[in-house]
Amino acid sequence: MARALITWGGWDGHQPDVVAALVAGWLREAGMEVQVTDSLSCFDDPSALTDLSLIVPVWTMSEIGKEQADHAAAAVAAGVGLAGCHGGMGDAFRTSVTWQFMTGAQWVAHPGDDGVRYGVRMVSDDPLVQGIADFEVETEQYYLHIDPAVKVHAVCDFPVVEGPHSPNGPVAMPVVYTKRWGQGRVYYNALGHQANVIDHGPAAELMKRGLLWAAR
Repeated sequence: MARALITWGGWDGHQPDVVAALVAGWLREAGMEVQVTDSLSCFDDPSALTDLSLIVPVWTMSEIGKEQADHAAAAVAAGVGLAGCHGGMGDAFRTSVTWQFMTGAQWVAHPGDDGVRYGVRMVSDDPLVQGIADFEVETEQYYLHIDPAVKVHAVCDFPVVEGPHSPNGPVAMPVVYTKRWGQGRVYYNALGHQANVIDHGPAAELMKRGLLWAAR
C-alpha cells in the first residue's frame, strides 16, 4: 500500500491541523496509508522517508533543521512525491534555501490581504487541469518568487489590488505548477489560505489531482 506522510504546524491562521485532516481524508479515500504528525522530527530518519510515496508539508513559516531539510530533499530526489498548498509549502521555512530550491517558489506578498476576488485560469492541457473550467475565488492572492524551471498549469492576474508592484504592468502569476526534483515529482497550489478555500469545487479537484500525481 502506498504510504503518505503529512506533517503540520507553524502559523495557526492557516489552520494547519484542519488542512492536514482534509488532505488525509482525500488520500485515505484514494487507498493510501496516511501518517499525520505535528512534529518535524519525522524528517530526522532519512531511511524512513525513502519508504514513503508522498510527503505533504503544512508548515507556514517556522524553522527546519539543516539536516531535516537535507533528508527531505534527498527523499524527494530518490522518488518520493512532494505536494502542498498555500503557505503550508510555499511559505514554509523561509531561511532554508534547500527547501525553496526543491519546492520551486517562495511567497513574498499578498496585496489586499484576505478577501480579494480574482480569477484562476487554466493555461496547460495537462491532465492535472484538463476539464476544469476557469473559476473565481475570494481569498489571499499570492505573489510568488518563482523557479523558472516550473511547469505552470494555472495562473491569476496581477494587479487586482493596486500597490507598489502595479507600475510593472500586468503579470500572470502561477497558482498551480509542477516541477521535478531528481526522480521525485513536486506539486504546488497557491490556494488554501484556510481549509474552506480548497475543500470544495474546482479548487478541491486541483488539489486532489496534484496529490495523486505527485505520489510515487
